[in-house]
Amino acid sequence: SFRKPMDKARDRLLHRILPAAGSVCDLACGGGDTALEMARSGKKVYAVDLSAGMCKLAREKASAAGLPVRVIRGDMRTFRLPEPVDLITCEYDALNHVPRKEDLCKVAEAVARALKPGGHFYFDVNNRKGFRQYWCTTFWIEKPGLALVMRNGNDHARDRAWCDVEWFIREGALWRRRKERVEEVCWSGEEMRRALHGAGFDKIRTWDGGQYFKMQRGCRTIYLARKRAGRLPGRHGGA
Repeated sequence: SFRKPMDKARDRLLHRILPAAGSVCDLACGGGDTALEMARSGKKVYAVDLSAGMCKLAREKASAAGLPVRVIRGDMRTFRLPEPVDLITCEYDALNHVPRKEDLCKVAEAVARALKPGGHFYFDVNNRKGFRQYWCTTFWIEKPGLALVMRNGNDHARDRAWCDVEWFIREGALWRRRKERVEEVCWSGEEMRRALHGAGFDKIRTWDGGQYFKMQRGCRTIYLARKRAGRLPGRHGGA
């Protein structure tokens, strides 16, 4: 599971930023675990995801926990929040799932629009080395009532990787079979910095994610970008 190392990385790298952030948004929130964790500390929290199913799950978890997390269904390239926030997180290599290279700038612009001046954008991505090292294997999981197989592959020339997921769920005396393909796009450090600077981020820090996720160095990068303080010109102006 990536949850424990993800929590450890966030707590360590944002140890000065998190306590001061009164409002946050978890972008590509999935089931809402990160959003709920931040809401427990008393922050005003928004959670955004493109999947209606994930939004429903996040709302159910927030309701069961009695936490006031506002869940919004939205595309990370075009999402809007009711108000600008201090911090936006986007974890579990969600940015690698943006389908086209040209969409990276759209994501950076949408995030900048949703942040207060001086606010921060924290995220992680898989790199080319990670694609070559880890997206080339097959592994499976077996539990009572569940069997899952994941077959990974990658295309160096196209900077893409994929995982064909096939799972069987027991329903009474029968097993239901399901299949899904998950694809990722690799972003170089130069592409990432160009998109962030173009959207109005002026301070960008990076860390090698290998120390947190038990990967070889260079396979995963964690970013922290600060939105330029003060009003920005044109479409990047304000939040």
